Formats: sequence, structure tokens, C-alpha cells
Amino acid sequence: MKKLVSLLFHRVVLVAFFLLIQVAVLVVMLLRFNNYFLPFYGVCVAISLFAVFWIVGRQSDPAYKIAWIIPILVFPIFGGVFYLLFGGNRLSSRTRRKMEGTDRKMEEVLRPDYKADELSSLGEDAVHQARYLEHIAHCPVYGNTETEYYPLGELCFTRMVEELKRAERYIFVEYFIIEEGKMWDTILDILKDKAQEGVDVRVMYDDIGSMFTLPRDYARELEARTGIKCCVFNPFVPILSLRLNNRDHRKIMVIDGKVAFTGGINLADEYINEKVKYGHWKDSAIQVRGEAAWSMTVMFLTLWDYVREKATEDYDAFRPPELPEIQAPGFVQPYTDNPLDCEAVGQAVYLNLINKARRYVYITTPYLIVDDSTNTALCIAAKSGVDVRIMTPHIPDKRVVFELTRSHYQPLLEAGVKIYEYTPGFVHAKNFAVDDKYGTVGSINLDYRSLFLHFENGVWLCNDPSIRDIRADFLSTLEQCQSVTLAQCRALPWWRKAVRAVLRVFAPLM
Repeated sequence: MKKLVSLLFHRVVLVAFFLLIQVAVLVVMLLRFNNYFLPFYGVCVAISLFAVFWIVGRQSDPAYKIAWIIPILVFPIFGGVFYLLFGGNRLSSRTRRKMEGTDRKMEEVLRPDYKADELSSLGEDAVHQARYLEHIAHCPVYGNTETEYYPLGELCFTRMVEELKRAERYIFVEYFIIEEGKMWDTILDILKDKAQEGVDVRVMYDDIGSMFTLPRDYARELEARTGIKCCVFNPFVPILSLRLNNRDHRKIMVIDGKVAFTGGINLADEYINEKVKYGHWKDSAIQVRGEAAWSMTVMFLTLWDYVREKATEDYDAFRPPELPEIQAPGFVQPYTDNPLDCEAVGQAVYLNLINKARRYVYITTPYLIVDDSTNTALCIAAKSGVDVRIMTPHIPDKRVVFELTRSHYQPLLEAGVKIYEYTPGFVHAKNFAVDDKYGTVGSINLDYRSLFLHFENGVWLCNDPSIRDIRADFLSTLEQCQSVTLAQCRALPWWRKAVRAVLRVFAPLM
């Protein structure tokens, strides 16, 4: 009985209940006009047509436009109204001012570090990519930085613990999911000790990502109990709004502005294979040590100030003292992607990596839900003789999304792209390796949510030794994968192909 009561009053159930009430009220209000059906229908059709023309004229992905236009035309009474209420990423003037202030602050702090032209010895392609991330994302490229790539979450966890224990000034933690268990409890014990020592410890997590893993008032209770500053990104409230789609999917841990971690892993036990949910969890992460860690520090601080709604801090107070010289041959460029600025930075990085490949491009992703531009780039690369290989999971975490991923296999295979599924379990890594020259590790999936709706981050690598480590990890993992063939895709029954076709149409809204 106690479990039933607890379930009924769980905030997820309550939120879903209130959302259903809002939908029902909206539908009832619309249907009450049935006595005036003809004029009401005419107004609704006019609204739907207006919405269609509005969508066509917007600067957004064509697949996203189609995903809205079809239901609007099929259901003209409700479709146009729903789009006007919930479509797009419209910002209030207050929110827009806050986001613009965040961007300005990040540019102000990091602009003195811009040095894309220093990559000229590595070719114009490298310069252009670095310059794009500096000018658009306000994220500089750095030398004097070394990296360490981790092919499994448990390896990264071990190094995190070591570095956290060395913290002297501050620790910043920002993750999509935090879950109580071995991983988080171990980290939290260190954070508590460091907070008592006077270290500035801050934790930020996404409310949707941690909805099923943390209590509702966890942030407030943690701060009151331990002194660790904690806040929640975009709290989920039972109000119909597309803003609920804008989640903080970033994974960032910064220690003293000298060392930083990012990648695919969240702070939960399945990411280090302490808890088995979908077979063996194959993830990845990267450590950044040196000058580039400062950029990730600023990434955290700007979003922290945005969420806490406090006066902007003096970021220079967090800048580490002069760092020791690091003899590293390459360049490292941490970057972030803001879904509210109409610039798909993560997608641009991925497209540039694919388009610049001359010998090979190896991609690891948990979801393969690509738009037309990415699909075209992959196909052209493969048809041009580039060795294009993609690794996806064999055991899904979400059945519908997995089916959607598989729906993209056939056109890629027909173009010569090689696709492999990781048979022991679930792949959650988001890696690119290109020609032993370029690479990226981060939080950005190859799907619409990561590319267009979420706050994301990654690390672009140029001539860095970790690129070869990413390639070696990919090739060794292939031994545990099964190759997907074109014959398998073509042999599917017609009804399953039809289901996949429908899923692909509505993929941008899922």
C-alpha cells in the first residue's frame, strides 16, 4: 500500500496528470465551438495555413518543418493551434536578455585567448574549423594542453576520483544525470570533504535527466546539509511548453581550472558497469589538462550564472595561475552548443569532420537519427572512397529510438557506409576520429535532440595523440560487433519498413 501511495504521488505521475488535464481542457474548449462548426473550422484552417507558411519561411531543419507540417495538414482543427502554442524555441524578452548576456560574458572573457591562426602549419582546414568555433561559439583553441582518452566509464571514474582529491580552490560539476549509488556517493563524499576544507564546490544537474534518480528537493537539501552549492537546470513544471525540450545534456567536471573531464558518461552506476541495465555499457570520456581547461571553466560559470540568476561573478578570480609548460604536439578546443541561438554548432563540427575526411572517419554514437545534410555528407564521403564506419548499440535503451536508428541504415549502406552494432550491450560514446588528424569527444549524439534542442559540449582535437587512441578503441571494439548488411535491411517485412518510414517523418519531434 505504501509503495502504491508513493507511486501515485511521485512527481512524474503528478506532472503527467496535470499535463493531461491541460490537454483535455484545451480540447474541450475547442470542441465547445461545435455549434458554430463552419466558421470555427474556417478559422482553424486559416490558422493552420498561416502556421504552415510560417514554418516554411523559418530558418530551421527541413525535416523539422515536415514533422510539423504533416500533422497540421492532417488535423487542421488542432494542428495549427498546437504549433502556435508550442512550436519553435521562442524566448521571452527576459530570457533572451539573459541568454545574450551569457554569450557576451563568455566572449568577453575568452576573446583574448583566440588564436586560430596559429594552426596554419596544420593546414587551412584546421584554421577554418578553429576560427568557426571561436567566432560562433566563443570557444578558443589552445595549445599547451594534454589530453587523456578513456574508452570506458570506469577508467574515467578512477581518474576523476584522483583529481578531485587534489582540488585546492574549486570543483565544478555539471551533468545531465546524477543518481545515488557507488559512483555518485564516492564523488559526493570527496565533495563534502573539500567543501569543509573551504574549496568552492558547485553542482548543477538537469531536472528531466535526474527526475527518476534524485528526490525533488535534492538540490536545496544538499546545499543546506553540506554547504555544497547546488542548482537544477530548467525545472520541470506541469505546463505545456516546448521549452521543456531544452535540456542541459552537458557533462562537465572542472578542478581548479587546470583539469577538466567531459564525454558521454553521467554520474550514475550503469555508466561504470556497476549496475547492468542494457548489457555491457560502452562509453567514453576525455581528460583535458592545461590551458584548455579554462575554457570549460567559463562554460560552467556562464550557465551557472544563468540558472542562479545572480550578478555575474568576476571570472578572473577563477583563472588558474601560470600553468607549467606542456610539450603537446596538437591543439585542443573545448566547445559548447546553445540551442537557443539558432546556430547548430555541434552539427557544424560533425559535418566539417565528415567533409574534411580523406582516408577514414570512424563514428561512435548511441543513436543514428541523422538529418538530410548529415546523411548526404556521409554518403558522399563513402562514395568518394573514404572509409566511413559507424558503431551503434545492439541492445537498445529505448525501443522506439532504436527502431528509428535502424531506419537510417539502408541508404547509408547503399552508399558504402559500414555499420556495426555492439553486441555485448549499449554504446553511449559520442566520438569521431578522422585521418589521425581530427577528432571529437563529447556529449553530442547524432540525433535531433542533441543537435538542435539540448545544451551540449564537446572537445575538438587537432593533431592530438588522443585521436589515435580513439581510432584504436574503435577498431578493437569492432571485434565485439556484428556487421549490418544491406541484405538484412532489404529483407525486412513491408509493415516494418512502413513503421520505420513513419518514425523517420516524426523523428524531429521525438
